[in-house]
Amino acid sequence: MKYRTFGKTGPNVSQLALGTGNFGTGWGYGADPVASKAIFNAYAEAGGNFIDTADIYQFGQSEELLGTLLEGRRDDFVLATKFTNGASANPGRLAIGNNRKAMVSSVEASLKRLKTDRIDIYWAHHPDAVTPIEEIVRGFEDLARAGKILYAGLSNFPAWRLAR
Repeated sequence: MKYRTFGKTGPNVSQLALGTGNFGTGWGYGADPVASKAIFNAYAEAGGNFIDTADIYQFGQSEELLGTLLEGRRDDFVLATKFTNGASANPGRLAIGNNRKAMVSSVEASLKRLKTDRIDIYWAHHPDAVTPIEEIVRGFEDLARAGKILYAGLSNFPAWRLAR
């Protein structure tokens, strides 16, 4: 396995990340716990150390499975997760958005599901129509100061929105 620095100053990660959007069956398809463990172990045995997930993947089951799989070896992996303003497992529930309150609530829930004290890379998964970028950045800064996240980023945000 080859490794590289994430960004310019980030952690050393394997060039191949393990995406875990299908760890769990909350969406009606995906890998059950036995299959998820086999995939995870094969990746780790090949030298992989970069795990990607999101709070919404399989309605939280992906993070829960990873929490179990990482027990006793958390420090061997770089863990990236995302919070989202997307779909909910509860029909009719409003999306939460990217505001600071939602971000803090989401990181606490992810930390609990992942059974960890920190998230190495925390992403805002999608833009919303109302939360200013400045509020998202301030929220990330607060979480980093609190030691809950080490690095932060934006996923699926159009470049024109960030260029201001």
